[in-house]
Amino acid sequence: MKEQLSWKVGGQQGEGIESTGEIFSTTLNRMGYHLYSYRHFSSRIKGGHTNNNVRISAKEVRAVSDNINILVAFDQQTIDLNAHELVDGGVIIADSKFNPTKDESLDVQLIPIPFTETAKELGSQLMKNMVAIGASARLMNLEMQPFRDMIYTMFIRKGEQIVDSNNEALKEGYELMDSAMADISGDFEMVPSEQEERLFLIGNDAISFGALNAGVRFMAAYPITPASEIMEYMIENLPKVGGTVIQTEDEISAVTMAIGSNYAGARSFTSSAGPGLSLMMESIGLSGMTETPLVIIDTMRGGPSTGLPTKQEQSDLMQMIYGTHGDIPKVVLAPSDVEDAFYTTIDAFNIAEYYQVPVILLSDLQMSLGKQSSRPFDLSSVEISRGKTITEDLERDETEYFERYSDEKDGISSRPIPGVKGGIHHVTGVEHSTTGTPNESADNRQVQMDKRMRKLKDFTMDEPFKVKGTVGSELLVISFLSVNGVVQEAAERLDADITTISLKQIHPFPIDALRPYLDGAEEILVIEQNYSGQLNSVLKMNYHGHDRIKSHVKYDGTPFKPNEIETHMSSILKIKEVL
Repeated sequence: MKEQLSWKVGGQQGEGIESTGEIFSTTLNRMGYHLYSYRHFSSRIKGGHTNNNVRISAKEVRAVSDNINILVAFDQQTIDLNAHELVDGGVIIADSKFNPTKDESLDVQLIPIPFTETAKELGSQLMKNMVAIGASARLMNLEMQPFRDMIYTMFIRKGEQIVDSNNEALKEGYELMDSAMADISGDFEMVPSEQEERLFLIGNDAISFGALNAGVRFMAAYPITPASEIMEYMIENLPKVGGTVIQTEDEISAVTMAIGSNYAGARSFTSSAGPGLSLMMESIGLSGMTETPLVIIDTMRGGPSTGLPTKQEQSDLMQMIYGTHGDIPKVVLAPSDVEDAFYTTIDAFNIAEYYQVPVILLSDLQMSLGKQSSRPFDLSSVEISRGKTITEDLERDETEYFERYSDEKDGISSRPIPGVKGGIHHVTGVEHSTTGTPNESADNRQVQMDKRMRKLKDFTMDEPFKVKGTVGSELLVISFLSVNGVVQEAAERLDADITTISLKQIHPFPIDALRPYLDGAEEILVIEQNYSGQLNSVLKMNYHGHDRIKSHVKYDGTPFKPNEIETHMSSILKIKEVL
C-alpha cells in the first residue's frame, strides 16, 4: 500500500478533463485523504491540451509531486506530453478509441480501456469521464460507494435517470479495469484514510469566503484570469448577506467604485491580475492621498502584457510595492497557503480600515486555482476592527468643516462616514489641509506627508511570517505564496540544518522581526517564481548581508517541484562543505 501517489488526467480542453479531475479528487477528499492539485490549461475556451494533476496522500501535502504514478489519457497528445513524468512501472490508462501508443524506451504500462465506446453504449459519450474514474478507482482499490454518493450529489438535480446512467458508467469502468488487473504489476493501492473532515477548495474561494466573513458588502471587478472565480463566488454569495457585485467595464472603474463605496462606509474591494493592477495604479494613489481604506486582490500570473494568462508566476511584487507615483503608506500581504488565505483576507480588511490605507493581498495562479485540502476555518476567531471610523452623529459646531486629516500622533485621523452629523469635510486628490480643502503650501505639504507616512512607521503584523526551524541555521530559505509548501517539503527531505520562512507581510518589510534569523544564518536563499528575483531584491534593500544572500528563480510558467528545490538546496550545502 502507498501513503501517497499522484494521478493525472489529460486531454483536449473542453472535453471534460476538469470535471473528471474535480469528481475524482473531491470524492477522495470526502474519503479523508489530503490532496493538492495543479491545473495546466490554455488561455482559450476550447481546444489545446489540458491536464489536472492531483497528489493524494495520507498526510498533509502542500506541493505538486515530483512525478506521477497514474496517467489517464483521453488522447494521444496526453501520452506524448506527459508519459515521461511517470515513475518506472507507472500506468497509463488510455481511451482505446485513439489506438494509444507509448514510447518503448519508457518503463511504463499502457492499459487501453474503451472509455468513449462504453459511454456511447450507455447513452452518451459525455460519461466517458465516469468510465475513466471507475477504472482509476479499481486500480487504486478504492471503495465505490463514495463515488456513487458524489454522483448523486452532482447529478440528482438532473433526475434519477442521469444518476443511474453515471453510476452504470462508473461500474463499467471499474469492471473493465478489474479484467485488466492481471496484466498490471506494481502497487497502486492507497492506505486507508484518516476519515477526517476537510475542506477542498481553491485559494480564490478561501479569499472570497474570508471577504464575506470580514464584513464585505460591495465588490466591483472586471473578469480576468486567474481572479475571475473571486467575482463569480461573490456574485453567488454576496447578495445572500445584503451585498452587491458590479461587473464593471474596466479595472479603472472597478477600483474607483471600490474606493467610493469604502468612503461611503461599506467594506468593499476589487480583484484582478497584473494587467488590471497596472490600470489601477493612479487610483491606488487616490486611496492613499484621501486616506480611504481599499483592499485589492492581485492574483499574479505570467507577464508582461498578456503574457501567460493561465500559467504560474510571481512577478508583480515590485509593481505592488512601488507602482504608484509619489509616496503613500501601503500594505502588501501574501498568505502562506490556502487555509491562511482565509484569515489573511480578514486581516487585509481590518488593516485597511484601521490604518486607512490601501492593502494589496497577493496570490499567484497556483494558489488561486490549485485546489488543496484545508482544515475547516475557525469562524469563532474572526474579529472585525474598524479603527477610528465614526458612524454616530457628533456633538460639535456644524458651521465649520470637520478636521478629517488632523495631525494625530499615530498619523491616523478620525474618519466620519458621509451623513454623520457634524462630520462634513472636503475630499480631494490634491494636497489638502486638515479639513480636506486644497492647500499646496510647503509647510502644509510636509505636515500632511509626514502624517500619512507615520501611520505605518512601526507597523508589523502579529505573525509577519511563519518559521520552521531555529535561529542560527546553516541555511535559511525564504519564500512566499505557493512556493512555501514546496520549500518546506524539500527542506524536510534533507538531513540538514535548514530553517524555512514563509513570508506573509511583504511591505512594509518586517526587517526587525526577520533580523535574528538573517543574522544567525550562515547562508540565505530566496526562492521565487520570476526572472529578476524581486523578493531577493526587496530583502537586499532592507538587509546588509548581501554576500550571504543567494537567489533561485523559475519563470517557465510551471510550479516548482520539491525535487527541484531539494537539488538546489543540496548543492548549496555541498558547496559549503567543500569550502
